[in-house]
Amino acid sequence: MEEHSTRPIHPKGDFFDLKGNHTTVATEAMAGVTTFFAMAYIIMVNPSVLSQTGMPWGAVFIATIIASVIGTLMMGLFANVPYAQAPGMGLNAFFTYTVCFALGFKWQEALAMVFICGIVNMVITVTKLRRLIITSIPKSLRFAISGGIGIFIAYIGIKNAGLLQFAVDPGNYVSADGKNTIDITKTAVTATAGAVPELVKLNTPFVLLAVVGIILTFILLVKKVPGAILISIAAVTILGIPFGVTQLGGGTTISFGEAISQLPQTFGAAFGAEGMGHLFSNPATLPTVFMTVFAFSMTDMFDTVGTLIGTGSKSGIFDISDEGTLSQGKGVSTKMDRALFADMVATTSGAVIGTSNVTTFVESSAGIGVGGRTGLTSVFTSLLFILSAFAAPLISAVPACATAPALIAVGIMMLSSFKEIEWTDLEEAIPGFFAGVFMALSYSISCGIAMGFIMYCIVKTVKGKAKEVSPVLWVVTALFVLNFVVQAVI
Repeated sequence: MEEHSTRPIHPKGDFFDLKGNHTTVATEAMAGVTTFFAMAYIIMVNPSVLSQTGMPWGAVFIATIIASVIGTLMMGLFANVPYAQAPGMGLNAFFTYTVCFALGFKWQEALAMVFICGIVNMVITVTKLRRLIITSIPKSLRFAISGGIGIFIAYIGIKNAGLLQFAVDPGNYVSADGKNTIDITKTAVTATAGAVPELVKLNTPFVLLAVVGIILTFILLVKKVPGAILISIAAVTILGIPFGVTQLGGGTTISFGEAISQLPQTFGAAFGAEGMGHLFSNPATLPTVFMTVFAFSMTDMFDTVGTLIGTGSKSGIFDISDEGTLSQGKGVSTKMDRALFADMVATTSGAVIGTSNVTTFVESSAGIGVGGRTGLTSVFTSLLFILSAFAAPLISAVPACATAPALIAVGIMMLSSFKEIEWTDLEEAIPGFFAGVFMALSYSISCGIAMGFIMYCIVKTVKGKAKEVSPVLWVVTALFVLNFVVQAVI
């Protein structure tokens, strides 16, 4: 193990150190292909999520691919590790459903916040700030946040599949625009706790195809079929053609050329008048902006750290010295440092191009599982991402009922983090519930993180263990409380 940590990242004469990592070009190629097909669903799902904010679908499609290529190539050529990057599930949901829908920011402003998040995390990664933040947040809360995002993603998938409807009693809803007269056919409404979710009748082609997709996805996953999620998406899309759910042609799909032509609408939008220029124009919203960037940064960083440690330690890609440097050192002296830095550069680049936070995909473990050990795996994955750009007409025809099962599957996979929490100990269970389960119940990742931190501080104080709470965590919690106060009075 020590030999692994002292071996240079790029030995002379062997850029990827294939011999030292006991692998071959053929094995790395197979690993790269496996990783790509395990995560290729993001090419379809990310545009479908972000386009709900008003972003052009084609621009997000191209931005997703470019950002994925940049991040994955950096993992391969700069860090020499077999990880792939792409806009993260959960982070794109936070971007759309919390930042844009719940908080009311424009998508251009959200991109600006993602860019700032990338810069902040770059600074954190190369300085001792990383150690202060990582060591201040207890492991139980980190696991709860990861698992909570999983529930949140799965819930979005269930909604996108059209499986839920909400019954609202008269008088239990108000106009979202604040007007007294409500025409629910024309005006969005905000329901109170009187809204009750229920299962829809399974009698429409869209819903039935979603059910077929869910069943097929989990059959393939349980059977460990390579590219299970992608196969399911393709199958449901094809089945949807005769039922009229999948629309081919007729102006409903988009070509590669059209997608490229839309890219200027998002490229650099983060720095325009409606982006960075407007983001800091209203002093009243500055606390919310700060807290949103904080939520982006923490979620992105811990998502990546968890993926790297969780998959890299078991396979030997990273060792104890790498993890020690992560929490105690600074700079980019090890492969893990470089991997983290690559992740932050990818997020910043993605914001410039036009997509939400880019993060290290846990699906990289699929390629690692078949023998991927070096950055050459990532290079092969990047090449496939590039080729996928020319499949825009087919990808844009994929219906939501085909991609919804992918969201549910990814969400379930993320729930494994909950097993690390000691649920029989209320000191862990109470903060864990609010940071995890409450995240989905409140339909807000940032609210879940905030409530988890607040309840953790309360529980520790009541138990007479306030000194165990890091000063950094006290400061962050106070900022979360301030954010709630600001939202209550504005």
